[in-house]
Amino acid sequence: MKNLWKSIVASFKGINSWSDFATKSNLTIEVIRRIVLYIIAGIFVMLSLAIGLGLGYVSALTNQVAVPTKSEMSAQLKDVNNSASLYFANDKKVESLQKTLVGNRVPLSEMSPYLTKAVVATEDSDFYRHNGVEPKSLFRAVLSDVTGIGTQTGGSTLTQQTVKMQLLSSETTWKRKAVEIFLAMRVDKYFTKDEILEDYLNAATLGRNNKGQNIQGVQAAAKGIFGKDASDLNLAESAFIAGLPQSPSIYTPYDVKGRVKDDISLGMKRKNIVLYRMYRDNKISESEYNQAKKFNLKDDFIKPGKASTKKIKYGYVYNLLTEQTRTILIKRLAKNDGISYNELKKDKSLYQKYYTQADTELHDKNYRVDSTINKKLYTAMNEQAQGFKSNLGTSHTDTAQDPNTGKTIKVAEPVQNGSVLLDNKSGQVLAFVGGVNFKKSQLNHAFDTNRSPGSSIKPLITFAPAIENGVIGSQSMLADFKTKYNGYAPTDYGETIQNRFISARETLEESYNIPSVNLYNYLMKNGVSSKSYMEKMGIHLSDNEYKQLGITLGGTATGVTVLQQASAFSTFANKGEHVDPYVVDKITDPTGKVIYQHKHAKKRVFTKQTSYIIQNMLHGVVTKGTASALSYESNFSTKNMFGKTGTSNDYRDNWFIGSTDGITLASWIGYDNFYGKNHNLASNSTDINQELWSRMANAVYKDSPGIMNVHKKFNRPSGVQSYKVDKETGTRTGSIEYNGMTSKVSQHTTQSLYYKGNPKSMSYGNFAIGGKAKNYKLFWNNYFGRDNGYGVVKQLGKSSKSAKEIAAENGSGKTTGFSNSTNGDGSSEVITSGSSSTTTSRTFNNSTTTNGNAETGTGSSGGSGSSSGSGSSVGSGDETTTENGTGGTGSAGAGGESTQSGGTGSLGRE
Repeated sequence: MKNLWKSIVASFKGINSWSDFATKSNLTIEVIRRIVLYIIAGIFVMLSLAIGLGLGYVSALTNQVAVPTKSEMSAQLKDVNNSASLYFANDKKVESLQKTLVGNRVPLSEMSPYLTKAVVATEDSDFYRHNGVEPKSLFRAVLSDVTGIGTQTGGSTLTQQTVKMQLLSSETTWKRKAVEIFLAMRVDKYFTKDEILEDYLNAATLGRNNKGQNIQGVQAAAKGIFGKDASDLNLAESAFIAGLPQSPSIYTPYDVKGRVKDDISLGMKRKNIVLYRMYRDNKISESEYNQAKKFNLKDDFIKPGKASTKKIKYGYVYNLLTEQTRTILIKRLAKNDGISYNELKKDKSLYQKYYTQADTELHDKNYRVDSTINKKLYTAMNEQAQGFKSNLGTSHTDTAQDPNTGKTIKVAEPVQNGSVLLDNKSGQVLAFVGGVNFKKSQLNHAFDTNRSPGSSIKPLITFAPAIENGVIGSQSMLADFKTKYNGYAPTDYGETIQNRFISARETLEESYNIPSVNLYNYLMKNGVSSKSYMEKMGIHLSDNEYKQLGITLGGTATGVTVLQQASAFSTFANKGEHVDPYVVDKITDPTGKVIYQHKHAKKRVFTKQTSYIIQNMLHGVVTKGTASALSYESNFSTKNMFGKTGTSNDYRDNWFIGSTDGITLASWIGYDNFYGKNHNLASNSTDINQELWSRMANAVYKDSPGIMNVHKKFNRPSGVQSYKVDKETGTRTGSIEYNGMTSKVSQHTTQSLYYKGNPKSMSYGNFAIGGKAKNYKLFWNNYFGRDNGYGVVKQLGKSSKSAKEIAAENGSGKTTGFSNSTNGDGSSEVITSGSSSTTTSRTFNNSTTTNGNAETGTGSSGGSGSSSGSGSSVGSGDETTTENGTGGTGSAGAGGESTQSGGTGSLGRE
């Protein structure tokens, strides 16, 4: 360009005549003209390229959008004044969600002509001329977004606004804008202008009414502001309502309590702007314009009123389904925007944005949510819980300080219950009990409170991993003597010590603590991690918690929910596979399209062999252990049932979880202990919770016996080996060296089940996990006749109760000598001299000793004072008028259940 200019200047310097000047001037003009043409062409090419790229970008954004049919669009455009409907299983309706907006749809013919003219003049004066979008307005909106200058709504036609309200979410991304344009043109193609205008006027949000409620549609606005129908609105009233959509919260005349605001000047100014635009567009005459401006609109505002409340019958179900569906929609919205749910949870403000979007969708659009909850079973279980709640324990009344107001108030603390009925094979939550009184506390104790699981965690975290890794068999011996681990001194229930070796089977049946701690300690020292198994079953604990020995007794920092515990326990009934539990089965959008369908997810946790052995061992809990009362409290056969009890420190929590082939039912009772209180259950809480469990199970069986499959046996799979072992040592029968003589030990035998490994050979020591030299010496001396206190229960704590009373309180010994077990491998079976007996008392009068080749009968009698025999050893009220009450928060760890390094507390005693 510089050289061209120099050439032009040099050319003019060489002019010698007017003819030369004219010639060279024409040449210069031609060059400049061509330069201008090239610039214009370049600009045109660049604009074309930009437009092409823009169209390509829009095409790419909308390429993944499913094109709705006319009927689908019609359904969504007319879907106003609706909300999500919640359903039980089998098409039984729970409730429709309470709307955040109130209103009624009316046809265009029932709206004041002033109103329709005012809206068009104000929101989209070219409404009847464009094809759904306005290019110049769109360009202005894009420029506004890029530069930040101007309003954000300048590019939206009435058609676009209708599409945004009815067909799209409220996000403000470029993708949503592109889809909005695409759908607006499609809507304009299929529907008349009057149909679109009618949809808009019925869908628009228009501030609050005189009851403080958010309103939707012009009919609700006319009724809620002026007390008349939309057809009867005068010009000034129509103009006022037509001005509301731009900023409803600012221009609305009422506050959240339905009172007229002190300052309504902004709404009045907006009304005058609407009137002017109507006059400018020749929609009204000058005299109409002036009269409407002078009209005293404030006198037309109706007086404050009181909003009616809606009674919700199934409050716990209502809240649960709302919460879980909202979460599903949040994940869906975030995924559509390329954001993972884990990333979203880290950003509170972003999460709140998606929370609001999902919540608005649920409360203002006609979704359908189908759940897994069986209405009959839910009603049956809750009726039993309601009928039995007065027996759960003392309801305490205290004074406390309200954290919100600071005032002193009276609070009631009843014993709460959380229960879950789970279908083992599918993971469906068939029914649950959320609490004893929804009206007073909306906290869902089945899903939302974390409590110490007590001993109910033992099979999951300790015994199943031990069997899976070949550490123990069902009759392997564990030490139950006074012990201490770096200052931590566990005891059994009631601060007792059994002072003997106990089989793994009996440890679970009677829920002894010291043997469990010894076994968990052994697993940790030998590199067996329980964490991997627990994670697969849906229970997530910290690495530090797994390092604490008290975790095997339920000593967690955060605790577990009833749902988590029931789901994890169902793994054994599922032959070692864990199925994720769920409540929401599917979600259908307003067009009838299923946007969410639960997908079953299974994980192999334990082998079927390990699961069978655990089932077999836990069957004894029900037949003659800590839950033996169920044998006569249940109205169905418990021959194929297994379960586990659990109690945390100071009777803070009590659990029972029972499984058949078909279902797992978990029940927890305890106090919430809000406001810093410290109430505990009664000492007979194990009995109480089991009676409640049996009542609920009986009700389920009466209504739907087929789902429980109580008659289906858990057949022993191949790979489970049964070994004859000595009942006293858990080893193979054989001989030992005792006082310089070889003694044959084979008097009492039983069967021990193994998945991996096999019983140890008979030896003097080292046959029991956690056993010490002095323990073995005490055992063998007693075995061969000395009355040395082996097996005599020791009480470390101060208690006025006898060992027998403590055993009965723990649920032990209630069916002494009785068992309805049909398992040949049951712990009640003892083989003595080739014959079978159902007693567990020790008699050694036929023992023999061997010294060289000479065999003589010793004639020694069994240890007197022993108490090792199992018979004597220690061992729907959710109706409410509130929508989404929050209640309180659950107590993590339930006060004092965390593991401690010192002391002699009996953590998770039972």
